[in-house]
Amino acid sequence: MIIDNFVIIMFTDWGSDNLNDKRVIIVILGPTASGKTKVSVELSKLLKIEVISADSRQIYKYLNIGTATPSAQELKAVKTHFINKLDPDEYYSAGKFGDDAEKVANEILQNGKIPVVVGGTGLYIQSLCEGFFHDEKDESLRSEIMTKLENQLKEKGINFLYDKLKSVDSVSVEKYIDKNPRRIIRALGYYELTGIPFSDAHKKYQKNRNFNIYYFGIEFPRKELYERINIRAEQMWHGGLLDEVRLVLAMGYPTNLNSLNTVGYKEAIAFLNGELSEFEALEKMKQNTRRYAKRQMTWFRKNKNIIWLAGSGKEIAKKIYENIVVLFK
Repeated sequence: MIIDNFVIIMFTDWGSDNLNDKRVIIVILGPTASGKTKVSVELSKLLKIEVISADSRQIYKYLNIGTATPSAQELKAVKTHFINKLDPDEYYSAGKFGDDAEKVANEILQNGKIPVVVGGTGLYIQSLCEGFFHDEKDESLRSEIMTKLENQLKEKGINFLYDKLKSVDSVSVEKYIDKNPRRIIRALGYYELTGIPFSDAHKKYQKNRNFNIYYFGIEFPRKELYERINIRAEQMWHGGLLDEVRLVLAMGYPTNLNSLNTVGYKEAIAFLNGELSEFEALEKMKQNTRRYAKRQMTWFRKNKNIIWLAGSGKEIAKKIYENIVVLFK
């Protein structure tokens, strides 16, 4: 049962009956395959919420199976924003997401509900919750630079780009010791586009968000998480991923798009191109997904404000609810 007056009661205890004054956002984060969507659906049975998806792949149209986009039933259970919003070839950045999501969060609050950010893209979460800048430089030049860096990644490897970044932006290099290719390419791309180290620009232009953020993370023992990842990869592969990729390519979208250069899609494309056998492609998909989950957890562990929770989706939702009750007593 949704408790209609719960939010108002909580905020009244803080000395105000104006929901907008407190500007609370709940964040449900965790590695891929940890069950974040299920938790949000269960939480919607306890609180009046709307979800802001913080997933840099689910934001694209036509990419549903390989991104584990919430099902039609899940989307019906709780209103969700930033799902199937962009065409696969549209440029989008973490900074742009932060600005767009801030507007949506304000609308949710004004409607008397709690915005719940759900996702595993650390930069998206940071951009909305902590502030992140984005620039309005020439998009054609940006695309040209990013394509060049993507090709260098493919031909020369991540260590080449990492060393290249080290020579121009030592601060960013220290932050990206996990050698996440997307972040390294973003930092290098910004430097080549502007001549300004990404870390300097971030410090100068970072935007401040006026929200009270409460972070909750879903935690699994590594072995169990990896088993979940392997099972889900099998389900995706045999549940229509290849047909999904064939359809997107048949629509005329090139294989070098950022939206397709991600785990699951790049292995499927390699198989369809005859570069990998089906067994090799699926095993590589599992391995790369596990590596991605490890990078996600490395990112999240830096945030000491996260309350880590374990259990079923229903159990974790109840714990989040109970934590929120305690915070506002």
